[in-house]
Amino acid sequence: MRELRSAILFLIITLIPAPVFALPTFVEIRASYKKSDAFLLDRRGQVIQELRVDTGGRRLAWVTFANISPALIRSVIHSEDQRFYDHRGVDWLALGAATVRNARAGKKRGASTITMQLAAMIDKNLKAGATGKTLRQKWKQLQAARELEKTWSKDQILEAYLNLITFRGELQGVAAAARGLFGKEPSGLNFTESVLLAALIRAPNAPVELVAARARRLAALRPAVVPGGEIKTLAINTLSGTYRTIYQVDLAPHAARKLLVRGQQKTTSTLDGPLQRYATATLNYHLQALNRQNVRDGAVIVLDNETGEILAYVANSGPSASARHVDGIVARRLAGSTLKPFLYALALEKRLFTAASLLDDSPLNVPTAAGIYMPHNYDNEFKGFVSVRTALASSLNIPAVRALMLAGTDNFVLRLKALGFRDLKEGDYYGLSMALGSVDISLYELTNAYRSLANGGRWSEAILSYGSREKTRRRVFAPEAAFIVSHILADRTARGLTFGYENQLATRFWTAVKTGTSKDMRDNWCVGFSGKYTVGVWVGNFSGEAMWNVSGTSGAAPVWLEVMNFLHRNRLSRPPAPPAGIVAGKLDFDGLRESSREEWFIKGTEPMVAPSSATIVPPLPDERPRITYPPAETIILVDPDIPEENSAVFLAASAEGQFDWLLNNQQIGNSSNLIPWKPRPGKYRLSLVDRQGQVIDSLTFEVRGVLPPPTDDNQH
Repeated sequence: MRELRSAILFLIITLIPAPVFALPTFVEIRASYKKSDAFLLDRRGQVIQELRVDTGGRRLAWVTFANISPALIRSVIHSEDQRFYDHRGVDWLALGAATVRNARAGKKRGASTITMQLAAMIDKNLKAGATGKTLRQKWKQLQAARELEKTWSKDQILEAYLNLITFRGELQGVAAAARGLFGKEPSGLNFTESVLLAALIRAPNAPVELVAARARRLAALRPAVVPGGEIKTLAINTLSGTYRTIYQVDLAPHAARKLLVRGQQKTTSTLDGPLQRYATATLNYHLQALNRQNVRDGAVIVLDNETGEILAYVANSGPSASARHVDGIVARRLAGSTLKPFLYALALEKRLFTAASLLDDSPLNVPTAAGIYMPHNYDNEFKGFVSVRTALASSLNIPAVRALMLAGTDNFVLRLKALGFRDLKEGDYYGLSMALGSVDISLYELTNAYRSLANGGRWSEAILSYGSREKTRRRVFAPEAAFIVSHILADRTARGLTFGYENQLATRFWTAVKTGTSKDMRDNWCVGFSGKYTVGVWVGNFSGEAMWNVSGTSGAAPVWLEVMNFLHRNRLSRPPAPPAGIVAGKLDFDGLRESSREEWFIKGTEPMVAPSSATIVPPLPDERPRITYPPAETIILVDPDIPEENSAVFLAASAEGQFDWLLNNQQIGNSSNLIPWKPRPGKYRLSLVDRQGQVIDSLTFEVRGVLPPPTDDNQH
């Protein structure tokens, strides 16, 4: 009787006129709808990336009524409100039947129409609490539904309902449900998929078996009967596992994560959509070609030289990347030979040499605290005396080390910091290996540093959005030094000694470019610029695993070339004009493999000769015997784990002849340029003496450590 009285009371309340509700209009509801995804736009206003920014629920773009599958609309109406088009917000027949049924059964079961459900979505005060809805809430919901029907059309009600309702888990709205569960748009849902979605509305997180059973009942009442087994299979396949909504536009996820912050729904970047798409496709194509050489990852960045705007930001190869969330543009890797242009620019600016100066590409042994540093070239060959131009363009290692010995490691570190390289340690930490790239850098830092060469030695921060324009500019190189280095990096002839004349660095328009490969082929770089753009490419493995037989021109360079060609498909690139402090002079090289040419000099460093030409002559070779091992001031460490009979040090000289070896004034050999000697802890002076007793060469070294224990034979 108590339930019957409650039912009669509720029916009486529903007949009482209610005050007019101040409900929002359909336009207001649609305008207030917020997607869980934000959009990154390119410089032309085109969407290039969707990115989820709200973790509270998955809501995609609002779907209009015309773009919702008719099969879904019919299924939802049949499931939730069969007389939807006949009532005006409240289905009095269903409400009365539900009231009587609840009174008899002693349990609550609602008869809410689609309009009533929508009213509860719009007005949060109408939502049920932990114990269900109160009579007052039900009355207000009923009155709100009647008010909605006065100003909203039926199509608008259905459209808003299907965009606001939760279907499964975090999937809110028909767009998220269709794409998340079926991988398609709402307009493409078929009948089977529609009844499954309709079955989810009453209990979005119900067990799969219950959802499938309800969907079968819905399907059985429709003329187009679908086999129950097909619905159950679809329910199991769709609802049992994990689901995710695939982005429709997914070109620049890492750039989007940098820019779509603070609740922004969209923002405009400096990126160029067609270029971003082309660079991504090109990187993927070449990574597939390099896959057999154990290359899985890469990154590409393109900068506008003048403005610093980032036109392409391809942080990795996307789905094929070994770690898709890693940003290869800011990840730090060993630089290889890519820092050499900045070292040579520093030395040129300091007037330590000119582009025509000769550097000795011959074996070099440098004592360090960690042992002997013995750099070698990529091809393990030595070229003898070469000009600075050839040494840089052909990326010879030993001349670069000699250049760093002149410039100083601390000075080089300071200049790299001015170029925007971050987190650098003191010069002594790296030592002379800095010249060959023992510094951790990012592709972003490296490419923007090359952009400073393109801008005549002026540096500024690169920008990814127009709102973050960086006005800080500073000069990091004299324009004369930047010009000469750029001219060298564009010189195909000077590059030919190592790379040949036709390779992936040769463009049909003016460009200056440099490659680099880090130790053990773990990183391969190619960075260069034209008159308008600077392009940087890295390939390798995010894991740090070594590549197999990937050279400077077979790894990153093909990607660089294709991107640069795309940029200049309709644009010329001309070499920069020489600055005022530059003079030209004609040179001949006597006894070298370098042809005559016109060379550029910083004014005041040109050869003081007749105006027609100058002749560069290499130094005469020193034919006197020299001690080549150990180098002066070497510290040799004795390893006690190595048996004494296997611990000989071989003393070596540079030429044969009649001379004696003296160790602390004691003769230890003669008439040989290779002497085995068993080291003992102590300080030593080693000398070469000719037959007349004259000292030809002399140096000191030290042996440290503990001698190995004597063998059994030595104990007797």
